[in-house]
Amino acid sequence: MSKKGILTVVSGFSGAGKGTLMKALLKKYEYGLSISATTRAPRVGEEDGREYFFLTRERFESMIKQGELIEWAEYVGNYYGTPKKYVEDQLAQGKDVILEIEVQGAFHVREQFPDALLLFITPPCAEELKNRLINRGTESLDKIEKRLSRASEEAVYMKDYDYIVVNDDLDECVEQLNDIIESEHSKTLRNEAFIEEMSKQLEVFKKGDR
Repeated sequence: MSKKGILTVVSGFSGAGKGTLMKALLKKYEYGLSISATTRAPRVGEEDGREYFFLTRERFESMIKQGELIEWAEYVGNYYGTPKKYVEDQLAQGKDVILEIEVQGAFHVREQFPDALLLFITPPCAEELKNRLINRGTESLDKIEKRLSRASEEAVYMKDYDYIVVNDDLDECVEQLNDIIESEHSKTLRNEAFIEEMSKQLEVFKKGDR
């Protein structure tokens, strides 16, 4: 049975630990992580082309007009989006690809890739989310309050994801994510071509031909 690449979309509240989780997952397992484009400024230690493609608003809006993005959204005053070419190339080679994107973008992806797997990452409780945002130490309290307000809005869409993954213990969360993606390879809807071919082959035995 040939392995078809699975497109996995990982979303979650700001401060849920998505970035740390993705780094740990990719360090242990072989997945392709699509690099998103954004108009926000790089944080300390971030590099263009590694964490994000850091673009001007003009360049980003040009990509929107040219249809070069699978999805895009504006979040807390900045654009975020997924360049199309990398994702399509990887899936065509049968490789699993992970997109780390916001809630708005996740459903745009599913419109173009109906069999995409949607995972939502969340801390165990709201108080933990607030503490993680504060302890990150990268933003003002006003900005943190905006992110918490946004999280309240995003929580409405959690039920529309395929899986909810609670990021409490990093190592356990990494294993859970890998297990979910691996199990998807065996789902019927992802193996329709194999099922059809196997059924045709078995018809020979049904007819008694040897």
